[in-house]
Amino acid sequence: MSGLLSILPSSWIPYAELIRLDKPTGTYYLFFPCLFSTLLAAPLAAPIAPLSTVLTTTILFLTGALVMRGAGCTINDLWDRNLDPYVSRTRLRPIARGAISPQKAIIFTGAQLLTGLAVLLQFPTSCLYYGIPSLFLVGTYPLAKRITHYPQCILGLTFSWGAIMGFPALGIDLLSNTVAITAASYLYASNVAWTVLYDMIYAHMDIKDDQAAGIKSIALRHETNTKAILSGLAVAQIGLLAAAGAAAGAGPVFFVGSCGSAALTLGWMITRVNLKDVRDCWWWFRYGCWFTGGGIATGLFGDYLARLLGEPRRMRHEAGGEQD
Repeated sequence: MSGLLSILPSSWIPYAELIRLDKPTGTYYLFFPCLFSTLLAAPLAAPIAPLSTVLTTTILFLTGALVMRGAGCTINDLWDRNLDPYVSRTRLRPIARGAISPQKAIIFTGAQLLTGLAVLLQFPTSCLYYGIPSLFLVGTYPLAKRITHYPQCILGLTFSWGAIMGFPALGIDLLSNTVAITAASYLYASNVAWTVLYDMIYAHMDIKDDQAAGIKSIALRHETNTKAILSGLAVAQIGLLAAAGAAAGAGPVFFVGSCGSAALTLGWMITRVNLKDVRDCWWWFRYGCWFTGGGIATGLFGDYLARLLGEPRRMRHEAGGEQD
């Protein structure tokens, strides 16, 4: 054992492995859509959300992402307990190797879902109505790989749910705010495209084992033209991201910082990744999260700061106009 697992009591290690505590990349991918929506929604709040509120909301979302990603991994491994032993990357997972029984895993899942609910209750009550439906997707994603070559699309719908949640978290009612629901819809669709893109690269790590085990994936379905599909997804992601920014009234900082960095990092990744090399696929999956997600978040944060700092000037201008 190494890293965080090496300092845990031995009885905790299988559960830490089950929630992938030693492999946090999935948590970051789940967190980034929450961060994007928080930063995009903040200037739309009335008044504009202060920095302290944005930071508090971000910390809560990060906590929720950690908990719910762990719950999702546990549910996935329960569904896949009879498939994982036949895939080299997954055969040593705790349930597959017998370190945790299915019964204990179910109890552990319940504890994680209750913890996730406790985090969700820290947000405005309306977040419950938007957040709870995502549990259906969390529970059904593992089934998708048994019936379709496009389980990554279901994963995209699941992992991108946070792109909606930032708006109600900041007190914005999506159902009565046309600008907000339009921006949230475009942002959600953009994140779905991003999820399918990066998970298609991830799926290439298991392509031989999946074929042998009868597991379906988009990588198997489009093995001969993967990079063309990745390029199309990148174009869709960036276009939808730009549409989200336009709907929310974002400025040039967003379009240059977020959309520009996404175009550069995705183009670089698609050009350089060697889909035949498991290690290279893992490297780009792991660090592409920060290259693209970090760039988008930086642009959104810059746009939020520009609008936050410009708010007093705008209010003085409007007050002057009223006096005239």
